[in-house]
Amino acid sequence: MSCIAGIAQASGPDCSRPYTLALHDHGLLYSADTDTGIDKDFADELIRRSGCKVGVSLMSRARIWQLIESGALDFSLSGIADPERRRFASFAWYFSNKYYLLVRKDAGMRQLGEFERSETFRLGVIRSFRYSESANRLVDKLSAANRVTQAGGLDPLYQALLANRIQGMIMEPFDYPAVEEKHIRDVTAIIEFNDPPVPHGLIMSNKALPSAERDKWRSLVDEMRADGTIRRIFEKYFSSSLAASMVNFQAAP
Repeated sequence: MSCIAGIAQASGPDCSRPYTLALHDHGLLYSADTDTGIDKDFADELIRRSGCKVGVSLMSRARIWQLIESGALDFSLSGIADPERRRFASFAWYFSNKYYLLVRKDAGMRQLGEFERSETFRLGVIRSFRYSESANRLVDKLSAANRVTQAGGLDPLYQALLANRIQGMIMEPFDYPAVEEKHIRDVTAIIEFNDPPVPHGLIMSNKALPSAERDKWRSLVDEMRADGTIRRIFEKYFSSSLAASMVNFQAAP
């Protein structure tokens, strides 16, 4: 993957050293097969604006969080915060989205409470992922009952769902193209968690980046939001109305 260098403006980030940024393979956010996706487009533009040299690599989400915490990785993308992550990472928000439960129709359940009470329902999740409040509560409750299957990415979960080794998985809009494939669509239904959209953003390692530098990178992201760049990126992958709903939001720092 690429390294991009340039000349930073005086008010921009400190480009005196090279940086590292990791993508993760996840639906429309990034596809390693095609080297395309929302996060790839976002990274390219962020790096161009920064003027810094940034090495971009591909990692599992679990590995990304480990390296962000240790300071061995500077950045990643489309991350969500929780109290634990805020101890070692800072964020620059650029979109928000809702989460959904993709369930097998033959599970015979349509209410969230039914999934929690069932002794046979098994949920699939991506290792180290967190979701919205109700989704996290379901994951935590089923994990405590040893009824959660973890995988490194989406494809193994789709395979487990089709084979009925799991009966449900948590999804988001980036997963729509795969879910629309006939062999998945025919056997599943989508149930919405009644939670507000969750902000996602640039992940910055507190150990690797001083607070003042994190503010400079956050300013670049804010500029990309303000001038419509992020909305244009999302409109490459979603309808105009869905793109607008994802990038027009208010989020606390």
